[in-house]
Amino acid sequence: MTDFMPLTAPAQPRSMVLHREGTEMLLHEALARSRQREAEEAARHYALARRFTAGRQWASLAGFAARRAARARAGAGVSPLHRGSRSAVYGLRGAV
Repeated sequence: MTDFMPLTAPAQPRSMVLHREGTEMLLHEALARSRQREAEEAARHYALARRFTAGRQWASLAGFAARRAARARAGAGVSPLHRGSRSAVYGLRGAV
């Protein structure tokens, strides 16, 4: 052996990575899909919450309208409407 020849050590087997760029791209695609799924789930959750709050708002508005109509009927001296009565079903068309 000469001074110019390095000592030969047994070579450690190296795992060969084929198509490394493709693997990295697949990782990025998987991350993008995961983020998209999370965004879709958050959108579904937000839409559901909006439906519930919208229902509450409409119920509140309906209650307000019912109270206002009851006050108007009381002020006009008209008896309150009962469920199933003809005027409650058809409204006050003939009253005016």
